Amino acid sequence: MGIALQLTGHAKDLGGGFLVRRFLPSAPRQSVGPFLFFDHFGPVTVLPGAGHDVRPHPHIGLATVTYLFEGAMLHRDSLGSVQLIEPGAINWMTAGRGIVHSERQSPALKDATYVNHGIQLWAALPQAYEEVEPSFTHTPAAAIPELTVGDADVRVLIGQAWGQTSPVATFAPTIYLDIALPTGGLLELPPLAQELAVYPVDGDVEIDGALLPAHTLALLTPGQATQICAPAAVRLVVLGGDALDGHRFISWNFVSSRKERIQQAEEDWKAQRMAPVPGDAEFIPLPERRPAA
Repeated sequence: MGIALQLTGHAKDLGGGFLVRRFLPSAPRQSVGPFLFFDHFGPVTVLPGAGHDVRPHPHIGLATVTYLFEGAMLHRDSLGSVQLIEPGAINWMTAGRGIVHSERQSPALKDATYVNHGIQLWAALPQAYEEVEPSFTHTPAAAIPELTVGDADVRVLIGQAWGQTSPVATFAPTIYLDIALPTGGLLELPPLAQELAVYPVDGDVEIDGALLPAHTLALLTPGQATQICAPAAVRLVVLGGDALDGHRFISWNFVSSRKERIQQAEEDWKAQRMAPVPGDAEFIPLPERRPAA
């Protein structure tokens, strides 16, 4: 069988009634390739004054990867980056030794009713790069390679697949694909990475004949080709890469291979020693400390 493990995730309220489905990290599996955090948000109708803004907060030891299917959000960070995130683009923020950012409603949409829908991932940085200088890179939708494979329309968001290479730079072999299949469509998915998972965004699929319901993350059997079939038109993502080079400790928004580094980051944030986001004076206080796991 092509499915080695299924994760159903759980609901998480990020504040103001902004609910997400969180699949990673989980008790049975911390990561898939470099990805150790997976939130699927929406589709949610955003009304004027809904208050879905995420105030400034810190990260270390990881890269955030934001991808929208619908809607928009405004990214701002302590480097001075200001970027409107729109559907189809890849936004990769390397936290490294430390960065602070906010994700807010676009000022142009503050009086509008619209739909927000997307996925945010965290990629753990290899141990040799955990303390790199922070950076932010926006890759517009028009720069993402697109191709047709069998019945599937494929966008190569990150990595290499079927002879196409994404321009998004990573610190380790990583794969992230956005795939659309029509009703009855088939896709032969080769083993594109050491670790690989499939997530149906808006409908069920069949993996080597086994049903995979929508909103379920399926880790695939390593080293084997997989047949994906769509009983009805569906959108799905494929993600993974090389296995992590060791366990990562995670506490709140901090990731590191060393517990003491997370403790230092917590102390720095609590004392407000991390650089602020220019023009955004709000911040999310450090939650009550809990041991990094």
